Amino acid sequence: MKSRKPSIPYLIWMVIFTLIPLVTIVYYAFTDKSGHFSFEPFKNAFFYSDIFARSLWIAFVSCLICILLAYPMAYIISRCKEKTQSMLIMLITIPMWMNFLLRIYAWVILLQNNGPIDTALSLLGINVDLMNSEGAVILGMVYEFLPFMILPIYTVMSKIDNRLIEAAQDLGSNGFHIFRKVVLPLSIPGIISGVTMVFVPSASTFLVAQYLGGTDNIMIGDIIDKIFWTDQNTGSAISLMLMAAILVFLIVMNLFGDEEAIS
Repeated sequence: MKSRKPSIPYLIWMVIFTLIPLVTIVYYAFTDKSGHFSFEPFKNAFFYSDIFARSLWIAFVSCLICILLAYPMAYIISRCKEKTQSMLIMLITIPMWMNFLLRIYAWVILLQNNGPIDTALSLLGINVDLMNSEGAVILGMVYEFLPFMILPIYTVMSKIDNRLIEAAQDLGSNGFHIFRKVVLPLSIPGIISGVTMVFVPSASTFLVAQYLGGTDNIMIGDIIDKIFWTDQNTGSAISLMLMAAILVFLIVMNLFGDEEAIS
């Protein structure tokens, strides 16, 4: 029998940083301020149902845009020479070396009134309010999480055997059929991983909407961050509902991945 000692540090880590916080959130979500069992926190949480739905919608749209941008980028990178691939991947990951908040501040400067983008659009006769809008929030989300969509798709595509593509060409398949019958099916696992890595943080993140969306476009993560300081019970209930929604999403994605693997 193999020794289980190497897994002990991992188990301790999981208990301290995952299990205990989760149990604490569940406890506060099902109790009132006096510590008695109650569904009152969930009743209070439903007052934010519109913000909850908008947050999931923004996360979905951001995730979809990331797929549309990341897939061709990942495909192009995977077709390049190895040295070129390494350089392009490094360029994609360089922004991730910077602090998350600094990257958001950069977009605030770019999108603010009389900023570089607003000035350029004004010269073209286009006058729009870029800041404090849902579009600005989605733009910030896409910028922050696009690398997390590119990398898993690229990793899967780079492992596709070129002999499969050559075999399809020998059988008379054109570029479209090769993509639809060979490249796309084999890259589905990377897409699923990318969607998971983008949707989950997009749905639960905060600060992006605070700085780019203004008071009219806050997300559920901002509500949790704000309300937790005054009402831990309602904040825990909202957090638990968000975790449940994300869990359902992950289950659906895993089932979809299993079906693709079987087919």
